[in-house]
Amino acid sequence: MKQAVIGAGVGIWLALSGQATAQISGDAARQVVVELFTSQGCSSCPPADALLQEIAQDANIIALSLHVDYWDYLGWVDELARPAFTSRQKAYAYAAGARAIYTPQMIVGGMQAMNGADRGEVLASIAQHAIAPTQVHLRITRIAQGWQIEAEAEPPLSDGAVVQIVRYRPEIEVVIARGENAGRRASYANVVTDWASVAEWDGRAPLLFEAALSGPDRAAVIIQSLRQGGKYATLPGPVLAAARLE
Repeated sequence: MKQAVIGAGVGIWLALSGQATAQISGDAARQVVVELFTSQGCSSCPPADALLQEIAQDANIIALSLHVDYWDYLGWVDELARPAFTSRQKAYAYAAGARAIYTPQMIVGGMQAMNGADRGEVLASIAQHAIAPTQVHLRITRIAQGWQIEAEAEPPLSDGAVVQIVRYRPEIEVVIARGENAGRRASYANVVTDWASVAEWDGRAPLLFEAALSGPDRAAVIIQSLRQGGKYATLPGPVLAAARLE
């Protein structure tokens, strides 16, 4: 496991408001969101990458690989890495009061952080979140223009939430030529290519908006609570609901 000290800059989501009244008649199946912060330049990461590939086969788990860029100096630049994913990991750490970030790290449900290679802890955390009560009911409907996304909170949320659309590729293989994993042919599941906030929601009135996507990458919608961030505007909180856009 490798650690990096948190710097001053933490990326925070920007969102566009999208809110209207809607009647929710059915819910998407409950999904547990698992985020793996990993890097091709991290020698400790392959076991966690393999574990994510395994749990990604479960239809009730939205397992996502987010490649960070802070190990690129070790001799191999991870072309799947995005500075925004490093910023997202820093935001989680800041919200938890942690002084460092590391790989491989898994965060389950936006709440529990752990060593991504610790199979027992990861599976136990997923099982715990799978049976947790659901406050936000999410419904996804395919329409001619794309998708209609509806959500309702019972009881209403005490804090606001952000609606995010995540794009990802189901599988990517990479031959790593240099660095700590030199010579390894690595396979990654559900590699995130974009993570965008598309609406802010107060969690009191029902939510309704439409999303149109282009390109071959798959997509999921994640509704996540917002925490007050102190010197930062907002920080990521628990995942309230999630579903694939299929």
